[in-house]
Amino acid sequence: MMTYEYILVRYGEMTTKGKNRSKFVSTLKDNVKFKLKKFPNIKIDATHDRMYIQLNGEDHEAVSERLEDVFGIHKFNLAMKVPSELEDIKKGALAAFLQVKGDVKTFKITVHRSYKHFPMRTMELLPEIGGHILENTEDITVDVHNPDVNVRVEIRSGYSYIMCDERMGAGGLPVGVGGKVMVLLSGGIDSPVAAYLTMKRGVSVEAVHFHSPPFTSDRAKQKVIDLAQELTKYCKRVTLHLVPFTEVQKTINKEIPSSYSMTVMRRMMMRITERIAEERNALAITTGESLGQVASQTLDSMHTINEVTNYPVIRPLITMDKLEIIKIAEEIGTYDISIRPYEDCCTVFTPASPATKPKREKANRFEAKYDFTPLIDEAVANKETMVLQTVEVVAEEEKFEELF
Repeated sequence: MMTYEYILVRYGEMTTKGKNRSKFVSTLKDNVKFKLKKFPNIKIDATHDRMYIQLNGEDHEAVSERLEDVFGIHKFNLAMKVPSELEDIKKGALAAFLQVKGDVKTFKITVHRSYKHFPMRTMELLPEIGGHILENTEDITVDVHNPDVNVRVEIRSGYSYIMCDERMGAGGLPVGVGGKVMVLLSGGIDSPVAAYLTMKRGVSVEAVHFHSPPFTSDRAKQKVIDLAQELTKYCKRVTLHLVPFTEVQKTINKEIPSSYSMTVMRRMMMRITERIAEERNALAITTGESLGQVASQTLDSMHTINEVTNYPVIRPLITMDKLEIIKIAEEIGTYDISIRPYEDCCTVFTPASPATKPKREKANRFEAKYDFTPLIDEAVANKETMVLQTVEVVAEEEKFEELF
């Protein structure tokens, strides 16, 4: 029985790139190789227009499952490779059609002849291939307008690809082509989605989490580690910086009027994150803020909070409502982790009536009464940094190390 031998990857948005296209293709190839480390027999050939993954006996379903999470891939097809002879093409088309799962009642044939010297024209091939499928199946009809399955045949010199099973990739751009940002990862629903959407634009992310023991627990800290771990499905690794924030928050609670404590807390987070960004050569800061969702996410609040950093602040969720954000969180696997009932530092000392229209002048005046610089320095110096990778990659590396 014929089986899938190749996966053919289409780039999508990358095709709009000009002189830098080779860089995008090379980065995508590296990301795919990293993602498929578990499959040692695979060979990858990335051309200007398409990527060819030769399975060499590896499980095509397991490989496909991992490709679905790689940014930069628009679509991919499971493919069979046959000699460019009519009978081989007909047999391959039937074999590919029979492997399609689900309730299939209709199909059509699409032929692309890259090899123009093939002895039959496209209009001659269509009934030959389609007729062979009809003769060897039951209760199947042709529908050229809205088929359940499109049997695609690409004829080249010497060999042809047969494809039926088309799957969607993650879209976007390959992670790593767009620089690096620091993501404020709170442990809630929004910030992991913001990290995901930032990566989708080809940007590498490092996460910064502020925790305030004993007001926040080890379980809350582990929740954030688990979120960062889940995000590694979409990139090579996530570096997580755990920043001790207790003394900063206690001082804010003591020295700053309660209505401005939330605003000042966010400004301190921005200052600390900017310091870490400078150390890590990041170019921007990403947050999970959504306009109007809470008191600290009004335009006035963002205007006042932004004042303390020279870094661009990227807010991918800014115009989304909560249901849209939850939908993405469920799709990417972070929602169930985010709703674990463990407190984060943003809920510590929450004021009863936070200012929704805080002014920069007032925030600066309140902050000027106390020198926060030593506390910021201490928080940055005492941060805990860990590098997270997908569990499978870590297991493979540990297995390799055991050999020595």
